[in-house]
Amino acid sequence: MNRFLAILLVVSLAATGCVPGFEKEEEVIQDPGEQETMEKAIVPRYKISDDYYQTILPFKAGQTRGQVVARLNSRVDVEQFETGLMRLSQEPFPSDKYLYQEGQYIDRTTVSQWLSRKLTDAQLEEKKAADKDYKTPNNGLNPVLIKGKTTEETNEKSPIYLAHIMEQNYLVRKDDGTVELGGVSVGIALNSVHYYNLPAADGGYPREYPIPDAELEKAGKEIAEEVVRRMRKIEGLGNVPIVVGLFKQSPATSIVPGHFIAKANIPSGEGSVSKWEELNEEYHLFPSKDATEKYRDDAVRFDNFKLDIDDYFPNHTGVIAKGYYREQELQQLNIEVNMDFYGKSELIGFTQYVTGLVMEHFPNYINLQVSITSINGEEALIVRDAGADEPFVHIY
Repeated sequence: MNRFLAILLVVSLAATGCVPGFEKEEEVIQDPGEQETMEKAIVPRYKISDDYYQTILPFKAGQTRGQVVARLNSRVDVEQFETGLMRLSQEPFPSDKYLYQEGQYIDRTTVSQWLSRKLTDAQLEEKKAADKDYKTPNNGLNPVLIKGKTTEETNEKSPIYLAHIMEQNYLVRKDDGTVELGGVSVGIALNSVHYYNLPAADGGYPREYPIPDAELEKAGKEIAEEVVRRMRKIEGLGNVPIVVGLFKQSPATSIVPGHFIAKANIPSGEGSVSKWEELNEEYHLFPSKDATEKYRDDAVRFDNFKLDIDDYFPNHTGVIAKGYYREQELQQLNIEVNMDFYGKSELIGFTQYVTGLVMEHFPNYINLQVSITSINGEEALIVRDAGADEPFVHIY
C-alpha cells in the first residue's frame, strides 16, 4: 500500500467514525537500552503498510534529532533523505523482520565535529593560540581549507561536501522477549552546490560553486569509508551489518528533492566498503524543459491532463507535478492542483472529473497521487497505487 494512502485511510476513517476493528492489543517486549536498567517497551500490533517499519514505544528520539533540518537545503530534501534511507534499508533489513528506531549511537556532538573541516597542523596551532580553551578534536570530514589567490579560488579548491550524517537503527526480537540491534543504516548527505560569500571589501555578495558530479561522488565515497571506520570503534557497532547511502541534495532554489546516488552494504564485522552499487534515481518537475527533453512521453501525458483541466475548469490557478524516476522509469507521480472553489458541489464535480482524467491519461504501473487544494487548504486527494484498478478518493 502506498504511504499516502495508508496514512489517509487511518485519518479519514477515524474522522468519520468508521474505523474497522483493528487489533488494539500491543506486544510488550524488553528494550535493553542499558542492561542494568532494562525497561519494558511496546510494539504496536497493527502495521499500516509493508513500506513502513514498526517502531518500539515509548519513542526514543535520535541523538541528532533536529540537526538535519538545519543542515539540508529544503524540507523536501529532509523528507527524501530520511524516507529514502529507509527504502534502501528494506533489502538488508526487511520490515517484516526488523523494528525501527532512530539512531542512538552517533551523538550530536560527534556529528557536529565530523561535519567540520579538517585542520592542518598549522591551522590547529593557530586556533589553539587564539583560544587557550580550544579542545575540539581535529576529526572533521570536510576538506582542509586551501587558500587560493581569490575567495572564489579558495572555495572552489575546497568546497564543503558533507552536509549531514543520519543514523537509523534496525532492531530484531530475541526469543527471551527482548530486542537487540540487528543493523544500522547511515545516510551521507552531500552538497551539490557550495555556497559562500565574498568578503565585505568586495561587496559581501553571495556566490555559489556547483560541485561536479564525479568530484562529489568521489569525495562522498571517501567520507563514507571514514565514517564506517569510525563507527566500528563505537561501542555496540563493532559487528553489526551497516548500510551506507550517499545522498546528493538539491540546490537551495530547487523545488524537487535530491536523490541517492550510491549505496553499499557492509557485512557484520567488516570495517570498510568492498563494493558500491550505483543508484540511477532522479526527480523531475512537470511542466519543465528538462522533463520534456528527457521523458517526452510522460511530459505529453501530463500536458494533456493539464489541458483537459484547463478546458473544463478555466478558473484553476495551477497544475504542477513531481515525478520520481528509478532506472529511467517513472515510479511515482505527485500532482498538485490548486483551484478557486465556490461550493461543495463544484468541488465534488471537479474531483470526479479529475479522477476520470487520472484513469484516462496515466498507465496503472506507476504510483500516482493528486492533491486538490484551494486558498483554504487541502480539499481532496486521489491516490492510485501501481497495479490498482481503481483509485482511492477522499474529499475533506
